[in-house]
Amino acid sequence: MGFRATGHGYRVHMLQFMKGGASSVEATRGEYNAIAAMDGFTYENSGHYGWHGFLDGSADDEHAAKARGGIERVRELLAAANDADLQSPLPLDGPPEDGMHMLILDEILYAANRGLVEPSAIVELIETKPDDLELVLTGGHENPDYINDHADLVTNVRKGKHPFDAGHRARKGTEY
Repeated sequence: MGFRATGHGYRVHMLQFMKGGASSVEATRGEYNAIAAMDGFTYENSGHYGWHGFLDGSADDEHAAKARGGIERVRELLAAANDADLQSPLPLDGPPEDGMHMLILDEILYAANRGLVEPSAIVELIETKPDDLELVLTGGHENPDYINDHADLVTNVRKGKHPFDAGHRARKGTEY
């Protein structure tokens, strides 16, 4: 969705929950390199390196603190979007604080599923977003009622089978 929106000249910002890493495109995730090559698409992280419960060895309270910080950051970004004229083109090289047409909250539903983010906070974000802002929530294998009750569009991408189940590690270019 973000790539499609950017292709139409919209400004997109992605805030990743559950994921940390470097603050530059030199991190290991391929999406960072792709985003860096696109005008109008920016990102930031709100998590530890690795994934909650995998690889990073950090405690739940550390992840919860990062997730709460992510929710506060989303509130700031929504306020900025409220102040922007989203009916008009925005300069593609501007920061997200100047507004964006699409805000992707990557893995926020996993963060809620794991108890790091309160569902009520997610509902608040949905209810306070500007009408002209596309707010995209990803993550989770469930379809919680609070999403169905408040979202305009719900799609589900589900794993049928994955090499991880057979003990294989995440693969460059596919999982990161």
